[in-house]
Amino acid sequence: MGGSLNLAYDYPVLGAFWTVMWVFLWILWFILLFRVIGDIFRDDDLGGWGKTGWLVFVIVLPFLGVFVYLVARGSAMGKREQKHAQARRKATDDYIRETAGRPSEADQLAKLSDIRARGDISDEEFQRAKEKILH
Repeated sequence: MGGSLNLAYDYPVLGAFWTVMWVFLWILWFILLFRVIGDIFRDDDLGGWGKTGWLVFVIVLPFLGVFVYLVARGSAMGKREQKHAQARRKATDDYIRETAGRPSEADQLAKLSDIRARGDISDEEFQRAKEKILH
């Protein structure tokens, strides 16, 4: 029971700064590690054995593996990320255009009924257009 109690004022400001800095660097390291691993899997230029080799190198010797990967292939990481982001953006835009641009069947049938009611199309044309919309 002879232990001392550390209070908040016993922890110096410089010690708090160093603790925050090390936590920040630790988090930064994990972000970098996962970005490199993600880039290894995303790269279409690498074959299966190339991906396996880089992954083993990064997992077995993480610091050396990540730094060698960044030196050897880091310049193209940004280009691959940009290409992937553009592909995702294009897919999203295409989905939005497809979903928002196509009127529903009910809207199409209502317009078709209005056209028939005005007498612009005959009953036979109405039936053909209705079948086309519903199938």
